[in-house]
Amino acid sequence: MDLFDYMRSAAQEKESPLASRMRPATLDEVVGQRHIIGKDKLLYRAIKADQLGSIIFYGPPGTGKTTLAKVIANTTKADFRQINATVAGKKDMEEVVKAAQDTLGMYGRRTILFIDEIHRFNKSQQDYLLPFVEDGTLILIGATTENPYFEVNGALLSRSRIFELKSLEKEDIRELIRRAVYDEEKGMGSYRAEIDEAAADFLADAANGDARAALNAVELGVLTTERSGDGKIHIDLETAQECIQKRAVRYDKDGDNHYDTISAFIKSMRGSDPDAAVYYLARMLYAGEDIKFIARRMMIHAAEDVGMADPQALVVAASAAQAVERVGMPEAQIILAEAAIYIATAPKSNSVVRAIGEASSAVASEKTAPVPVHLQDKHYKGAEKLGHGAGYLYPHDYPNHYVRQQYLPEGMENREFYHMSDQGYEQKIKDFFKIIKN
Repeated sequence: MDLFDYMRSAAQEKESPLASRMRPATLDEVVGQRHIIGKDKLLYRAIKADQLGSIIFYGPPGTGKTTLAKVIANTTKADFRQINATVAGKKDMEEVVKAAQDTLGMYGRRTILFIDEIHRFNKSQQDYLLPFVEDGTLILIGATTENPYFEVNGALLSRSRIFELKSLEKEDIRELIRRAVYDEEKGMGSYRAEIDEAAADFLADAANGDARAALNAVELGVLTTERSGDGKIHIDLETAQECIQKRAVRYDKDGDNHYDTISAFIKSMRGSDPDAAVYYLARMLYAGEDIKFIARRMMIHAAEDVGMADPQALVVAASAAQAVERVGMPEAQIILAEAAIYIATAPKSNSVVRAIGEASSAVASEKTAPVPVHLQDKHYKGAEKLGHGAGYLYPHDYPNHYVRQQYLPEGMENREFYHMSDQGYEQKIKDFFKIIKN
C-alpha cells in the first residue's frame, strides 16, 4: 500500500457511516449470536485457532454476517479478500484466484475469500469457485439473506458449514446503541451526546433485530440535533421517532397496555369482529410484541371459544404458530392475520371448556368410582381370568359403528359433561348423535 492508498483508506474509515465504524475488530467485541460464537462453540474455537474451513453465514440484514467476516479478517494469518456478488463478475474472481494461487505457491499461505450476497451469483459463477474451494486454494466465506439451500449450489454447500444468524435481541441492540453514543474512538462520543432510556428502548424495539437500522438512527439523531443549553446533544423519544421514521405507541410489554391489547384482541375474535381483531393484531405487531406469544394465545382461543363449532380453527392456529417461527417478521404478520380472521369469522362454542370444567370438578369433588369391568384392560397378565373386559361390545360390529353400553362409572350413568351447541360443525355432531342413538 503506497502513501496515497493509506491516506485514502484512513479518510474512508474516518468518514464511513457509524454502522461501519462500529463493527468490532475482535470476537470478544461482537454482540449477540452467542449460539454460534459463544466461547464453547465450534465457530469461536475455529476462528481463535485460525483453523477455519469454508462457511456460509445465513440470516436477516443487520445481524452481523459482514461483521463476523471482518473479525475473521483481523484474526487470521491467511490472506483475506472480499468481493460483493451484486457488482463482481468473472474477471474479479479470476484475479482473486490467480493471487490466491501465487500466495499459496510462494508463501504456503491460503486465501480467505469473503463473498457478500453470494446468492446473487448465478450457477456458472458459483461453479467457477468450486475446484478452488475443493483443492484448498480458497477458503470461502459466503454471506446471504436468502436460504442457502435454495440459492447456493449443492456442491458448494456440501463443502461448507452453514451458520444461521438470528435477529439480535433487544438487549443486544441497546448495548450497541450505548456504545455508539458514548464510544469516543469508533462512535459518536466526541459529540458529547446523551440518549434517554425511553429513546434507547424505542430504537432497540423499532430496529426489529437489525443493528444497522438502530445505528443509522443514532447517527442521524446526533448529527441533526442542536445542542441544548448545557452544551450537549440530547436524543429523546421524539428525536428517535423522527430518525427511524416510526411512531412510538404506548405499549409496555410488562404492563397494562400489553394485557389490555391482547385482551381486546381475544375478545374481538370471540365477538366475531375480524376488523377489530386485525386492528389489535397490527397494534401489537407495530409495538414489537413477540409473535410467538400472539400465536400461543390464538391457539388457546381457538380451542376455548371456537371449539367443536369449527375444530379446524385449532388446526389453523397451530399451523400459524409453527409457520411464524419458521418465517419470522415481517411476513409472519400475514400468517397471523389470516389465522385471526379465520378464528374471528368461525362459528363459536365454548362447550369444550364447559365439558372439561364440569368433568374436572366431578373428579375433584366426588368419590372416584372404579372403571366398569367391561371397559377394563384384559390384555395384561391374569386380567382376563379376573373377568376384566368381559361383556365389552365392539362398536364396529354394529350398525352406524355404534352400540349403546355403559361407559361412565357406576352411579354416573346419566351424567352429561359435553353439552353440544347448535353452532357450525357441532350441529352436525348433534344431528349424527340423534341418528345413531335412535
